[in-house]
Order: sequence, then structure tokens, then C-alpha cells
Amino acid sequence: MSIDLPDAKPLRQQVFEHVRATGRAARTDVTRALNISAGSATTLTADLIGAGLLREVEGLPRESGRGRPPVALEVVPEARHVIGIKLSDETHSAVLSDFAGRPVADATLPSSPGRKSLDRVLEEVDVLIDRILKEADMALPDISAVGMGIPGIVDHGTGTVTWSPFLIDPDVDLRAAFVARFGVPVYLDNDTNVLSLAELWFGAGRSIADFAVVTIENGVGMGLVLDNRLFRGARGMGLELGHTKVQLDGALCRCGQRGCLEAYLADYALAREAATALDRNLRTAQSPYVMLDSLFAQAKSGNEAARTIFRRAGRYLSLGLSNVIQLFDPGLIILSGERMQYDYLYSKEVLSEMQKLTLSDGRTPCKVEVHAWGGMIWARGATALALEAVTEAALGDARA
Repeated sequence: MSIDLPDAKPLRQQVFEHVRATGRAARTDVTRALNISAGSATTLTADLIGAGLLREVEGLPRESGRGRPPVALEVVPEARHVIGIKLSDETHSAVLSDFAGRPVADATLPSSPGRKSLDRVLEEVDVLIDRILKEADMALPDISAVGMGIPGIVDHGTGTVTWSPFLIDPDVDLRAAFVARFGVPVYLDNDTNVLSLAELWFGAGRSIADFAVVTIENGVGMGLVLDNRLFRGARGMGLELGHTKVQLDGALCRCGQRGCLEAYLADYALAREAATALDRNLRTAQSPYVMLDSLFAQAKSGNEAARTIFRRAGRYLSLGLSNVIQLFDPGLIILSGERMQYDYLYSKEVLSEMQKLTLSDGRTPCKVEVHAWGGMIWARGATALALEAVTEAALGDARA
């Protein structure tokens, strides 16, 4: 299988991003890491220092224990600031980050229930941004860009949300509406993609080039990193694992089709079955999250009907993960999302079933890790989305 990836980043950008990823780096570290000459490293870092993007600092340990400590390079943190936002059904999260990628402040806001109009979404985002700016003692003109993750099918290039379980209308030009209201550039992506960026920038992806992220919350999502780059597909519609079909004419999915993996595994699917197992009425005001917690407690206490629901969901997850391995052969699959608190979904039985469904005889099984992150790590991934764009723009200005 061949997948076309973006061209390699300019060397100047590679130098800058290496320094940011390591926190502090000597020029000799840069030459070794990027396999470039000492002269090139000196010239490129001098340009970046002159542009106010890097600075020299002391603080690296002496290699021989004698003489002056070597001079290191670090990103000028106050050069730019960005905000990352994760929109969700229950709670919106935001992180304000400096140019070095370090969080400065964070904030949350309860999400109004049900699908929302574009105006309602922007009103809630307005409150959230105001809250985090006050926390950081900053103003909107101090922000270079905003990154935003939203569930559904998102065209990263145009900023259009083709479909989202979060929005009433399809084909919403969220980017244009955001810029018109706030006057700040915004970069949008599917929420699982921004979580994958969080892993790539701040988590397991810093030490592995190819990995997949599978999320289970009120939906089922997937992100894919190949050769240290996020893969989005040609039209932003790829990697919708939750909407791959596992049962023809099967259970109804919230996308309107039947038989999607999500319809057997996501929160609303489990809550639908939990109502029967716990003899509850789905029309009552009880939160599906409360119902799922009750179902899990019942399963742990020996309720066989509750256990069966989780076992069935686990088998469907095995099928989905097997398909991911068969199609992409990642070095690692990271399971994430709030439902990872339910250990039935990543039990030995689930992973064993995944392996049985995969043509992998004689090969090392794909490694699976569970990262039960909260909402803030998704928002921090959205800061990476904004930092990518701001970095490219800043380096472009430095060349001008």
C-alpha cells in the first residue's frame, strides 16, 4: 500500500521544531539529529535568533565537567500565543499555550444539550475564550491563532464542517463565521485528529513514527500518523472508523445509516442497551453517562446482562481494531477517550480476539496502549494544530 504524504518540511522549520520538541538543544544536538553540517546549523539558527523565534540560553550540563556550560537554544515562548479548543457534547475545554507549546492557562465550559446552531456554538466559544483570556490575564489581540477540534467530518483545508453530530446543519463554514466574529485565524479539524496531534507532539508519538489513535466516547473516532505526519485523506473523510460497517442492515447509527461500528460501541449505543438491562426509560432526564456508570457498576457486581453488553461491545471493538491493523499495520494503537475507564473494552479477551481476527501469523502482535486522557489533552492537541500554522507563517515572515 502506498499513501502520498506531504513533502518534507523546510530545513529551517525542522531546526525550529527540533528545538521546540526537545525544550533546549545545543547546536551540536541539532546537527546530529537532523544530519546536517555544523555550518548549516549555525546559519539557520542565527536566522531564527535574528527573527526573534529562538534565543540562546545557558543551562546544559558540561560534557567533561570542566569549562563553561555549552550554550543552548530554546524557543522564545512569548513570541506567539495560541488557544486550542475541544468542542464536545458535555463540556468544552480550552488551553492557552505559548510558542514553546507550554500551557499557560486552561478553562472549561458546560455544553448546552442537543445539537446546536452555528450561532449557539459561537456564543459558547465566545464565553470559553473570554474565560481563558481572563485566566491568563491576556486579551484577544495577544492570540495569533485558534485551533479547534470538533466531532464529525471536517475539511481541514477549507474550515467547513461537512457533518457533525454536534451541529444542526450540514456543510457549515465554521472558519468563516469564526473569523468574522473574533477576527483571529482559526484552524479546524476532526477532534480525533487533534488528539492524535497531542500524542504526536506531547505523548507517545514523540518516540514512534507510525501509530493510530482510536477514541471511544459519544462516538468512535480514529486518527493516523504516518512517518511523523498526520494523515487526513484527500477530502477529510478518511479514517471514520466509527462509520465503517460491521453489520449490514444492523443497528441505527446517529449518522442515519445502519450497521456502523459506532452503533454498537459508542456511548449512545451502550446507553440504549443499558436502559433495557437496568429497566430504565430512555426518555427520562437521566444522563446517558450516569446510566453507563450504573451499567458498569452492575457488571462489576456480577449482573450478567450488564456484563454481556460490555462483552458484546468489546467484540465489536476487536473487529474494528483488527481492520485498522489489517489496513494500516501501525506500530502502535492508542485507545483513548472517556470510555476507557471501562476495562471490559480493553480486556485480555478483547485484545486476544483482535489478534485472532488479524492475519499476523509469525509476526509480532501490534502493540495496544490505553491513554484515558481527559478533555484538556484534546484541547492541547488543538493548540498543536494552531502552532503548526503559526510556526509556518512565522518562519515564512523570517525568510521575507
